[in-house]
Amino acid sequence: MIGMPPGQAPRLLVVEDEAAIADSLLYVLRADGFSADHVLLGGDALSAHQQSAYDLILLDVGLPDITGLEVLRRLRAGGANVPVVFLTARSEELDRVLGLELGADDYVTKPFSPREVAARVRAILRRERRGQTACGSGPWRRDPEAMRISYYGVPLDLTRYEYGLLDLLLSHPERIFTREQIMSRVWADALDTTDRTVDAHVKTIRAKLKAIRVEDDPIRTHRGIGYSLAP
Repeated sequence: MIGMPPGQAPRLLVVEDEAAIADSLLYVLRADGFSADHVLLGGDALSAHQQSAYDLILLDVGLPDITGLEVLRRLRAGGANVPVVFLTARSEELDRVLGLELGADDYVTKPFSPREVAARVRAILRRERRGQTACGSGPWRRDPEAMRISYYGVPLDLTRYEYGLLDLLLSHPERIFTREQIMSRVWADALDTTDRTVDAHVKTIRAKLKAIRVEDDPIRTHRGIGYSLAP
C-alpha cells in the first residue's frame, strides 16, 4: 500500500480500518492533488512513517491493534513532528482533549465529509509551510542534524531540553502549545516532569535570547494555557 508520490504532491498517510471510510477519503484526497497511502493498523502506520516520512497523517483512534492515541504517543516520543489529524467515532470531550494534549493538530468526529477533511488538511499544510519559511529566515536559523539554533547569527548554548522546547516552538510559529503538549513532546522520557519544569526552561531560554538582543522577547506566555513563538 505504500508508494511514491507523483512530483511534489504532499504525502499523506491514511490510517483507517473501515474500508468504506478509507476509500472515500483516498478518492477525495487524490482528486485534490495529494499523494495518499493507506494502512489498516497502528503498527503499520509507525513502520510506514519510519520508512518514508509523511507530510501529514490522518489517524483513526479506534484501530484493531493499538489505539490511535498510542500511535501518536509513540510518534512524538520518537521525535516526529508530523501533523496528525484524528478520525474517530468518539465524541467525548475527554478523548478530544487527550488527543490534543498528545500533540494532535486537529480532530474530526465521524461521520464527516471527506471534502471537509481535505480542506482541513490543506489548512494545516499551509500553516506548516509558513512555519518552515519563518524558521529559515529572519532572526532564526536551525540545524536539526547538529541540534543547533542560532538567534540573530549567534549560536545559542542550549541544554538538550532547552533545544527541544525552542525547536518545538519554532516548528509552528504563532501556534500555542499547552504545557501538557510540551511535556509530552520534549520530556517524553522524563515522567517526573511538571509544569514548573517547562516554565523554568522557558525562563532560561528567554535569558539567553535577551543576552543577544535585550529589547526582544519572542516567546509569548498565554496564561493558564502555555507558550507560543512570535512570528
